[in-house]
Amino acid sequence: MDILSLFVIVPILVVLALVFSKGLKQARLIAMTGGIIQLGMAINLIFSYLRERAIDDSIMLFTRDLTWFEQLNIHYSVGVDGISVALITLTAIVVLAGVFISWKIDDLPKEFFVSLIILSTGVYGFFISIDLFTMFVFYEIAVIPMYLLIGIWGSGPKEYSAMKLTLMLMGASAVLLVGILGIYFNSGAEGGALTFNILEIAQVNIPYEAQKLFFPMTFIGFAVLGALFPFHTWSPDGHASAPTAVSMLHAGVLMKLGGYGIFRVAMYLLPEGALEWSWFFIILSAIGVVYGAFAALRQTDLKYINAYASVSHLGMVSFALLMLNKTAWNGAILQSLSHGFMTALFFALIGMIYGRTHTRDITKLGGLLKVIPFISAIYVIAGLALLGLPGFSGFVAEMNIFMGAFLHDDMFHRIVTIVSVSAIVVTAVYVLRVVGIMLMGPVKNPEYLKLAKATWYEKTGVLLLLIPIVGIGVAPLWLSNMILESLEPFIRGVL
Repeated sequence: MDILSLFVIVPILVVLALVFSKGLKQARLIAMTGGIIQLGMAINLIFSYLRERAIDDSIMLFTRDLTWFEQLNIHYSVGVDGISVALITLTAIVVLAGVFISWKIDDLPKEFFVSLIILSTGVYGFFISIDLFTMFVFYEIAVIPMYLLIGIWGSGPKEYSAMKLTLMLMGASAVLLVGILGIYFNSGAEGGALTFNILEIAQVNIPYEAQKLFFPMTFIGFAVLGALFPFHTWSPDGHASAPTAVSMLHAGVLMKLGGYGIFRVAMYLLPEGALEWSWFFIILSAIGVVYGAFAALRQTDLKYINAYASVSHLGMVSFALLMLNKTAWNGAILQSLSHGFMTALFFALIGMIYGRTHTRDITKLGGLLKVIPFISAIYVIAGLALLGLPGFSGFVAEMNIFMGAFLHDDMFHRIVTIVSVSAIVVTAVYVLRVVGIMLMGPVKNPEYLKLAKATWYEKTGVLLLLIPIVGIGVAPLWLSNMILESLEPFIRGVL
């Protein structure tokens, strides 16, 4: 069995084991064991990739190809580069952290963990696919469980939020499918066989008119999942109603499929379309960056604050990708990783606070640093990372993004970059506002003096997410170099 297919097979085996489990203890033990195995596989993949890359300069490593549907030339084709490896590792860490944060879930625990693992299976499959059809199938596998996870285990207007999320993402999927089929039917070089294989399509010069038509479809199809303005409205409602671990996977992992798809499919396969449409989507991305920051500033619900912060920070990913240069693209990938760890950490902490205080309204909280010091201290650290303090992953990512954006010396790119940079100031305001109101000062409610301290499984889940945030911030070069090596063939294909 090849090293990549295990990322699909092992989660499926975990799901089968969960189906036959009995009770909460067995379900969480199986989910935890499966998560640890997957994290071990991801770490092994990093070292295996680095060893193989030293002797093999192919675009994708560990490639495997099996014919799936011969008549349409659909294959189960997999392979990874440094970007895929990094995002697979992000997924493995967030999934395991989500299992620990959901340790005490008592409402249909077996079904909950099954849905969670199925979602992660789709994400793994998406990141390893180099066949567009197979990638689309895994995309749908990743999205569909969100309806059940929010609709069954969520809170508040959960049915509305689950339906809104599903309808908007399914609509985006329909647009994306049209874009993918447009690429497929233009993939035959000089009358040759049509193909879904990304590496083969990249060697074909798709007609300019086709690129101009299908690029916006492909871009929007992926960008809706990345919360591109104005198609972002499903995200805050989905976050607010989702249970904690689902919010972690939703923002930390699932939304990364959008940026990855834009990079791997829309940009690489339709480069002339990207050049034609980049100005328009840069404007939408810049609006999203600023709008998300100001919207977060106006919220009092902790989940909505983090949800709109995600809209802002994911807007930076599409903004950087549209700059079409190596420095900005490196920043986009680093931002995807940084945001994944940070937003998952925030949602974990918010879930821990809500589970103790039974409110997410910051105006009803206060003085929590005195009663739950571990959770509060980690929240402060996560906030500093979010606002881009040096020494954390956010600083490394944003520096690459804005330096790459400033490489363009025309007035348009300079103006939108300055507008986007201004969001950093707003981010600092809402982060410090939340810390000041919620954590500092006297304890507002005497009942909070009885709040339970963080448990071992909560600390484990939190530290799993915090260590990479600090690690990338302190020693980013090995990761940045791995990403930059993988960007080379894509840069050559686009520019």
